[in-house]
Amino acid sequence: MSEDMPDGVPGDVSGDMSGAASGDASGESKPRRRQARGERRIAQLLQAAANVFCSNGYTAASTNAIAREAHVSPGTLYQYFPNKEAIAIELGERLLHQMREAHGQAFTPENLGLPLPELLDAVVDPMIEFNCANPAFLALMHGSDAPGRIAEEHDALHVSLLARVREVIAHYAPGIPPQDRARIADMTFATFKGGLDLVLAAPEGPERDAVIAELKTLLLRYLIPLTEGSSPAPPVTTTRNR
Repeated sequence: MSEDMPDGVPGDVSGDMSGAASGDASGESKPRRRQARGERRIAQLLQAAANVFCSNGYTAASTNAIAREAHVSPGTLYQYFPNKEAIAIELGERLLHQMREAHGQAFTPENLGLPLPELLDAVVDPMIEFNCANPAFLALMHGSDAPGRIAEEHDALHVSLLARVREVIAHYAPGIPPQDRARIADMTFATFKGGLDLVLAAPEGPERDAVIAELKTLLLRYLIPLTEGSSPAPPVTTTRNR
């Protein structure tokens, strides 16, 4: 592999002073160009790390393997990240941010006004879409060897999600006592996570769509009997599930 020419790190202005000193107006734009190039390089390295973590797991992954996947030299990688853990933390934080955004779009007051089957679509679909698009999330977050900082942030997100599920159950079945509501939320979330593993393992296309439909059917058959007689939304049928 040929050695890459070093790119400037974000914010690095070395090498640009000559233009500025000579009165070249373009000297002011060079740091911004360097920063944009640095951000592209970081994105390239993080995508390569995601691929390697998915293939090998976090423990077996190495910075050399990530550099090879990114088609850069190890020296170029070390300009941006000092070690594998730093790469994993940056990747994990970006994925967690994206996942929080997906959840924010799912658990909205507007969605709580939907009938339960439609609410399930609104909540489950973005979560499945995120995980299918980012398989590195589960590979990194659910590994016992994940960096502690990422594991802590993931645990906090998990607690937040469970609280949202309890709120949904309280909305559709307000007569359920809080202790039972917490147990039902735990079971619902565990069922979803187990079904998500099957969704991710299924080939993309009709088979994956069928597994998603089965997961939704399972969740509905568990939740609807709990909400009958107390749901604020009128009863409806859904054509998306059997």
